[in-house]
Amino acid sequence: MSRVVTLLMAGLVCQVGILPAQGYRLRLDTRMQGVSWRGLTSDSVPIGEAIAQPNGGFLTSDGHAATCDERFCHFFRTGNSLRGVPVVSQADLTAWGFGVSGLRLRVNARYTTDLGEATQFPGTEPEVQLVEGYLEYARNQFTVQAGRQYLPGRLGAYGLDGARAGWRQGVTGFEAVAYGGWGLARGSVLPVTSAELNPLDDFQPRDRQIVAGAQLRWSGRGIDLSSEYRREVDPATDFFVSERVAGSLAIRPLDRVTITGGGIYDLAFGQWGTADAAVTWMAPLATVSVGGRRYRPFFDLWTIWGAFSPVPFHAYHGSVTTSPLPGLVLRARGERYEFEATETSTPLVDVKNSGWRFEGGATWQPVSAWTVGVGHQVEVGPGAQSRGVDGRVDWRPGEPFTLGVHAASVRRPLELRFSDAQLTIYGADAEWQPNPRWRLGLGLTRIEEERNRPDAGALDWNQMRFVARVTLFHGTEVDRPRLPRAIRSGGTR
Repeated sequence: MSRVVTLLMAGLVCQVGILPAQGYRLRLDTRMQGVSWRGLTSDSVPIGEAIAQPNGGFLTSDGHAATCDERFCHFFRTGNSLRGVPVVSQADLTAWGFGVSGLRLRVNARYTTDLGEATQFPGTEPEVQLVEGYLEYARNQFTVQAGRQYLPGRLGAYGLDGARAGWRQGVTGFEAVAYGGWGLARGSVLPVTSAELNPLDDFQPRDRQIVAGAQLRWSGRGIDLSSEYRREVDPATDFFVSERVAGSLAIRPLDRVTITGGGIYDLAFGQWGTADAAVTWMAPLATVSVGGRRYRPFFDLWTIWGAFSPVPFHAYHGSVTTSPLPGLVLRARGERYEFEATETSTPLVDVKNSGWRFEGGATWQPVSAWTVGVGHQVEVGPGAQSRGVDGRVDWRPGEPFTLGVHAASVRRPLELRFSDAQLTIYGADAEWQPNPRWRLGLGLTRIEEERNRPDAGALDWNQMRFVARVTLFHGTEVDRPRLPRAIRSGGTR
């Protein structure tokens, strides 16, 4: 399969170079990673062989925590070490000059596979995935796209197999966009009917949803406005899958002050969704921002998750970034959040409904060849908390070389789970870019995890990861104006 993909890409590159005025840009990126992890094996014993514990649980005779029914006790024991070698190759092509002014082709595709022997690494099926692939025709104030494309906006980046048309008026700053077609699953380049996205069996839609929507934007002096409407329909039943509307606003009342905000209303559920607002002040030596947000998860009507009535949380945050000395940047951000009442009762468990998080760090560049960065993160919330530190040092001994080392540690006391965990990561990487057309990268990382689990099911997740990356840039020089001959030759005419 990899040879087939390579031949197809080579043929495409040859084709885009046929016409004299034709041009193209091609970026090929291949990454390979070697990773190993500990597997699990399910097992069971007759209930008579299990040992009842004072807390109501059960242990096997060799110390594994088990869940028992009327006849058997089921548990997981340590399995064999599994090794995966995932490989991802991605091609990003833009071509123009097909004899029609304003016409261009955009293709972004990836090929994934696992060269390991024991198992299939997650995310490597299907092997060939089309991320984007469309024709675009732009002329004066109009733009039309047809094919697979992504629609950015406050409603989220959404994949679409269809058409998109836009009209803009440069004098007034107004832009209108309309689109329609067959949708992709959220967060994926696959349709929702794909077998790779089938965790719910009978609840999965049998047909792809039909998507239609529109966007309006206006930019004026010191103000930006945008709105968006999107609906999805199941063609098998003509029922709505989702229907939402969103709006965004950015105001610059003063030279250094920006006020931003926006929100989403879910028409299908009849409730407000995610919303946010912030004020940012950019001073000569510092940038300060304060604001708040409200987050409510969004679910399609075909899923069962909306029946659980998830509640939103409200958060208030502040951040500051400053550079008191040349080469030194300090940053800090804090947030306090609280969930709304769930209208449920848990008389035997007292669970918090609020929490806070903080992150801070510094980046220091004492000389142009060295960069040092450190960070610290703390989060204390309902049911869990974590504390971590990280650091990185980069050295650029010459223009084409970059060498770096990194380390991080995270402590996760899991209040509502079975065990605590301490995760430590450290490694090194290198990058070499001898010219703008290609780049090589290598990395080696050691991951160590300690779990404070009191039974025999404690696992060893320690592992080494090796990463290799090759990036190639290829294209014509049609769109790059050449320097005058006098400048290129070093003389004057």
